[in-house]
Amino acid sequence: MAKSVFINVFLAVSVVAGTLVCATSLQARPQHAIAMNGDPALDPGFDHLPYANPDAPKGGTIRLGESGSFDSLNPWILTGRAAAGIDTYVTETLMARSRDEPFTLYGLLAETVETDPERSWVEFTLRPQARFSDGAPVTVDDVIWSYETLGTQGHPRYRNAWAKVASITQTGPRRVRLTFNSPDRELALIMGMRPILEKAQWEGKDFATTTHMVPIGSGPYVVGGVDQGKSIRFERDQDWWGQDINFNAGLWNFDTIQLEYFSDANVIFEAFKAGAIDIWREMSGARWDNNYTFAAVSSGEVVQDEIPHKRPSGMDGLVFNTRRAIFSDWRVREALTQVFNYEFINQTLNDGSEPRAQSYFDNSVLGMRKGPATGKVRALLAPFAASLPPGTMDGNPLPVTDGRALNRRGARAALGLLNEAGWHVADDGILRNDAGQPFRFEILLRQGGGYSFGPYNPQPVVSIFLQALARIGVFPEVTVIDDAQYVQRTRSYNFDMTWYLIALSLSPGNEQPLYWGAQGVETQGTRNMMGAHNPAIDAMIEAMLAATDQEDYIAAVRALDRVLTSERYVIPAWYSRVSRLAHKSSLAFPDTLPVYGDWPGFLPDVWWSEPVQ
Repeated sequence: MAKSVFINVFLAVSVVAGTLVCATSLQARPQHAIAMNGDPALDPGFDHLPYANPDAPKGGTIRLGESGSFDSLNPWILTGRAAAGIDTYVTETLMARSRDEPFTLYGLLAETVETDPERSWVEFTLRPQARFSDGAPVTVDDVIWSYETLGTQGHPRYRNAWAKVASITQTGPRRVRLTFNSPDRELALIMGMRPILEKAQWEGKDFATTTHMVPIGSGPYVVGGVDQGKSIRFERDQDWWGQDINFNAGLWNFDTIQLEYFSDANVIFEAFKAGAIDIWREMSGARWDNNYTFAAVSSGEVVQDEIPHKRPSGMDGLVFNTRRAIFSDWRVREALTQVFNYEFINQTLNDGSEPRAQSYFDNSVLGMRKGPATGKVRALLAPFAASLPPGTMDGNPLPVTDGRALNRRGARAALGLLNEAGWHVADDGILRNDAGQPFRFEILLRQGGGYSFGPYNPQPVVSIFLQALARIGVFPEVTVIDDAQYVQRTRSYNFDMTWYLIALSLSPGNEQPLYWGAQGVETQGTRNMMGAHNPAIDAMIEAMLAATDQEDYIAAVRALDRVLTSERYVIPAWYSRVSRLAHKSSLAFPDTLPVYGDWPGFLPDVWWSEPVQ
């Protein structure tokens, strides 16, 4: 069921403006949903999510490809590499997110949510029919145990918010209340999104240890089979308690979801061409336009669809690890950014089709605006102005080249900055400091790419970059390692430079300290790959979390975006305004698309398999 580009999805972006209003009307009474700002878009009696098809047929199998391997079935801890899909298909949360709104949660395991106007506490009431796959009821005791365990033994992404919880208590047979110890309006939502595990299954076991034990959840699927490190199969729970909940209407239509693991992204694509998996995300517009001439496309067995979106660009590119002395100076980072010839790279690899990410929240209302900071953004940054990198207050646009390979202007600018930082091209043509030490660093790459939402493989980008660096006397070492080693090294920040990819939502909040907060400088497993440590960043995040109206919130995010961009932590590559999905023609999805487009919550959640005629 092929579809053309869905222009009408852009109309849905009005939801962003409509939900970021001055104040929430939510009072201290039970509600069916909760929004970060404003009111939920759907009334209590809604039939289904607007981007789901309640009449979608059930049945069939979808086969998806994953890169690398796995050695654990516990995705909630820092150690090990967990199989994908468990926390999506097997377990559930108290509330579930609509991908057609910036940040709104509707009841899933919980039938209602209640909070005070200040959101100093939140209370959930469990649905009486909620059950785990083994038939045991989901209880308040399970909820409290899950929250306490994840908050103290789980991955750092859970511990950050848990530190803001003063207490968690049972307030009724099916009611649980969390009280917070610091002002943070997002916590009431964040606490609705923790996976609920069955306490009885984990009694007497070490939760924080990598395990092959199949978790018991309350979700639509159970683990049907595991070939350790190679594949995992999820089968529909025929007795799933939640199949008649309005939020789930039109979701989870496949009987089986099969995840196959391959050594790298190149092999996944070849497997797709051979018919071993059913869908492929193409990251290159040039390849999309020119390389899909294989037999399955020609016969109509495979179709190509473009899914537009209005989410922030995120950041995709080469990240500097500023924990390393060689990259601690912003002038060095700016110099290498000047050398990176984006226009030539984009033309060579993408036929010039992809826009460059100008900032972390580009492509959205949250992104920093060109030129000097003004109004509330400038006021937020003013207390830190003296210590901020050049360009923060007045603007620091990315360099634009003439598209020629040599990029002489960029090389001259880079050498000037490097000279200021104490690096000079010696008589042997190598960039050295005053002690004669060469400017050397390592670029760490994952074998075959394997970046789900980034370039198909960043190695061609790096190859062109290396040629440009050589012209200024810089000769990095490129190390390509397998998936397991890559995860271990990046998780412990044991690299100089690597490929970085971070996706951002229309409602950034409590996850931001894990992305670039000061705690990530030392704490392993965060997304603060660059080692960001700037008081202005933490202050902007605090302002974002404390904002109660649209104008203040957007100003705080734009100010954060401005600081991150001016710090030159990443040499930005490109992003795409559409997702390009090649898939079996027997697979279908609804005509109405969420504002987030192809994003978690879309594939395979709302897809289905057309019955064989």
